[in-house]
Amino acid sequence: MSDTTLKATAAASGASATERFLSDKTGAPARTADSERVNTLATEVITAVHDVIRRHRVTYDEYNALKSWLISVGQDGEWPLFLDVWVEHVVEEVATAGRRGSKGTIEGPYYVPGAPVLPAVTVLPMRDDESGTPLLFQGQVTGVSGKPLAGAVLEMWQADDDGLYAQFAPGIPEWNLRGTVVADAEGRFGVTTVQPAPYQIPTDGSCGSLIAAAGWHPWRPAHLHLKVSAPGHEPLMTQLYFQGGEYVGDDVASAVKPELVVDPRPAGDGGHQVTYDFVLDPAS
Repeated sequence: MSDTTLKATAAASGASATERFLSDKTGAPARTADSERVNTLATEVITAVHDVIRRHRVTYDEYNALKSWLISVGQDGEWPLFLDVWVEHVVEEVATAGRRGSKGTIEGPYYVPGAPVLPAVTVLPMRDDESGTPLLFQGQVTGVSGKPLAGAVLEMWQADDDGLYAQFAPGIPEWNLRGTVVADAEGRFGVTTVQPAPYQIPTDGSCGSLIAAAGWHPWRPAHLHLKVSAPGHEPLMTQLYFQGGEYVGDDVASAVKPELVVDPRPAGDGGHQVTYDFVLDPAS
């Protein structure tokens, strides 16, 4: 494991994720939410907490430990991490339940807009000495009718061979393994990258304390992140995982779906290749 890995702390990652969220998300939906809807949701969440306290006869020591932990989550800047790991997968499931096209999954805390625009056949930005198994990721974007979506846009981002993300760990070029790929007239694309590694969510902060106390593991399986979009269609947010990879069966974020597991095949350069087609629903 590299020196860079050792310097990627939970505090730094948490602070970066919080800062990114605050700069990218306007908060407008919360300000304009219907008060009756807020009342219903807030009341049911609080009532569910009350039910847990009663059923398990929670003590004051346990309550004060929870209070201390909630405070430390905020101080560590780990609310984006906590929510994205343990809550977002259910929000995504509900939000996309009616889709007929490709399956989606969580965005996670490491998306950054504005990655360099790249042609349909391209290489993701990477260091000259980027480690990892070469990977050719190719496919086509269509609508549910099967019609190719010319110029569809695929925003891609991923961890490197150390399980680290550019802009969230020190010492990595700004747009390393991040790009905005524009598909050709037939909706096709071919991206050369490296196969990412599984990674451990930061464990030296409050989320790590929860994981240790509960006896859970902190690992996410290796995956490619994608946001796929085309005019007149619902954007798709998804991740692709690798068959046989570690933690595919017990992802800490519960974000793996069978439809999102790909089977890498040997490529002529000693690397792997994966073909995956995306189907977008029409905009509602």
